[in-house]
Amino acid sequence: MTKKSKGGKEDKTAIETTSKSVSGKSQKQKKPVEKEVEKELIEESGTDSDYDGDSLSGSLNSDDFDSDIFESEDDVTQGGTEEDGGDGESSQDELLDNEGSIDNEDGEDGSEQIDSDNNEEEDGSDEGSDRDEAVEESDSSEDEVAPRNTVGDVPLVWYKDEKHIGYDITGKKITKKERRDKLDSFLAAMDDSKNWRKINDDYNDEEVELTKEECKMVGRLLKGEAPHADFNQYADYVDWFKWPDAIHPLSSAPEPKRRFIPSIWEAKKVVKLVRAYRKGLIKFVKPEEEPQEGPVPYLLWEDASTSDQKNKHLTYIPPPKLKLPGHEESYNPSLEYIPTEEEKASYELMFEEDRPKLIPTRFTSLRSIPAYENALKESFERCLDLYLCPRIRKKRINIDPESLKPKLPSRKDLRPYPNSCYLEYKGHTGAVTSISTDSSGQWIASGSTDGSVRIWEVETGRCLKVWQFDEPIKFVAWNPLSSLPVLAIAMGRDLFFLNTELGNDEEQEVIKEMFHSENIPEPEASVAAIVTWLPDELYGGIKIRHFKNISSIDWHRKGDYLSTVMASGETRGVVLHQLSKKKTQRLPFKIRGLPVCTLFHPSLSYIFVATRKDVRVYNLLKTGLATKKLETGMREISSMAIHPGGDNLIVGSKEGKMCWFDMDLSSKPYKTLKNHPKDITNVAVHRSYPLFASCSEDSTAYVFHGKVYNDLNQNPLIVPLEILRGHSIKGGVLDCKFHPRQPWLFTAGADSIIKLYCH
Repeated sequence: MTKKSKGGKEDKTAIETTSKSVSGKSQKQKKPVEKEVEKELIEESGTDSDYDGDSLSGSLNSDDFDSDIFESEDDVTQGGTEEDGGDGESSQDELLDNEGSIDNEDGEDGSEQIDSDNNEEEDGSDEGSDRDEAVEESDSSEDEVAPRNTVGDVPLVWYKDEKHIGYDITGKKITKKERRDKLDSFLAAMDDSKNWRKINDDYNDEEVELTKEECKMVGRLLKGEAPHADFNQYADYVDWFKWPDAIHPLSSAPEPKRRFIPSIWEAKKVVKLVRAYRKGLIKFVKPEEEPQEGPVPYLLWEDASTSDQKNKHLTYIPPPKLKLPGHEESYNPSLEYIPTEEEKASYELMFEEDRPKLIPTRFTSLRSIPAYENALKESFERCLDLYLCPRIRKKRINIDPESLKPKLPSRKDLRPYPNSCYLEYKGHTGAVTSISTDSSGQWIASGSTDGSVRIWEVETGRCLKVWQFDEPIKFVAWNPLSSLPVLAIAMGRDLFFLNTELGNDEEQEVIKEMFHSENIPEPEASVAAIVTWLPDELYGGIKIRHFKNISSIDWHRKGDYLSTVMASGETRGVVLHQLSKKKTQRLPFKIRGLPVCTLFHPSLSYIFVATRKDVRVYNLLKTGLATKKLETGMREISSMAIHPGGDNLIVGSKEGKMCWFDMDLSSKPYKTLKNHPKDITNVAVHRSYPLFASCSEDSTAYVFHGKVYNDLNQNPLIVPLEILRGHSIKGGVLDCKFHPRQPWLFTAGADSIIKLYCH
């Protein structure tokens, strides 16, 4: 009985090892009883799984997991795996030998012992099956095995240079296993059919083989299923609070008020969504239509506007449509469509382009119709039309050209403005280069290339006074103060201040005291090399000699200061003269570029300095950089004029263009007018009327209506009014000025005539 008990103990240990191998422990050499239990597990698992068929071993697909599992199961059921070899048979032989030795020792009671052994084996098998069921139903926490390495969360990199990888539970070092080279590991992997189920555990430095249950679990996870096969994720919902035979409610509380009163917050949310839909903040995405399978048919006679092809291409151009067949193409047309012999003869006399391509003929049947002689030609022309179709769509908009013109007010509503020549002032023998009117509008001064300066009476055209000089006159400017009738004349390098003798006695005394030669002080050292103040002995005035030729002069609104421009003077090209103190000073800032002309602001202490391409605005009370730079974009500036309000500037150029600057709006031109084919010589703005004008070398003067509004949101209104002609073509119009009080325009021409244009 002791041997039997030993056999029972061996059976128990075999069953325990079998349960441990099923739960995931490292596999050892199997015993006979363990082999039988494993066969039963393999057969049970093989019936539950699905086999997909052919699949390559070694891949990570869920199908490969299933197929490899079932291949291993088939190998086991057919009689053991290759790697076990003859271990199973040897273990069975050993068991038989042991039983034989027992029979020999107990020869007399052999049958009884065999019966008892059989009974015990049957009992043992029953106990083993009960234990297998207990193993399958056991909790997973009982099957978990503590890791062999007890270093915890210590990184394995720390043991990189050590011979051991950690410590076991007894504190002994866990030595590292010898690593095989890649070739040996590859050959071993090819020889081992279960290599795909093996995983290298770097933490414990051992190779772990996944069990069949674990492989099945991985396969189900790869398919997106639940890890356990018996779990139903689509189970029927069971309502635990309602049943058909219910008598008493779960709660006796009364119904809450919110169940039968509409929610205010939901209504607000709905209103918010509706507003978002109406404003377009929320847009519904239309589901895309499924593409049609197979080739898409092309509708030959479909209208191009309804085609879906244009939505697929950015610049889709439909091919030109052929003319629809009519009665002429019929093989048996009506008699009225068949031309007579005279009509056929008239076709021959036509041009080939106007001649009809198909002459209708009549046949009795389709069999008698001959081949069409122009079939190949028309097919070629059709292909040529499709090939030469333009690749770029030119969008044409049917717009009336008249609607593109700006809606301008009528010229009748913009009166008065000068439109006809009223008076001519004749007396100069050379070209009149400059004109200027006094503040009262009664007198006008003019300078000519013949060296004479004349004063005319505006209304009568009578020449009141003449001054003769040796050089041609470049510029004349009347003092803006009515109480100081002084005329500034620029010629060559000299600037003269002359007394016109038009004021009363008190004014004349003031002027004579101002022009007294003894009152001229010595110039400052900074301007001594630029200008020199001298008395004019010829006409009793004052002469200022500059170091360069003078090109332009301009009076300040107070009548005491005068700016002088010397185009070739570079940085010293602009100086200011004070008539009362007989003093000259340079501008307190550096001028960039060659100056062309200057202009004082009508109400503020600003000065506009125009170079060849730009206009800079400087503050006379502050030294430093320009407060504003106006970019004209022109080749060369010729003249400037400022609006009486001071916020708008007109600039003329030598290429026939005129720019209107709204300085409150931008430093770029608000409007650029290209009206003259030749150079613009001067521009002028009226002091009280919304008028401005330009004159050019093309012997014309243009008059414009330019109204500036007080509302900053409204742009200035610019309307061309009249083209004034009358001067000879040779030389053109050299200067133009408005009358200070009337809508009259004075023009000075190269034909030595001054014209007055009135309304």
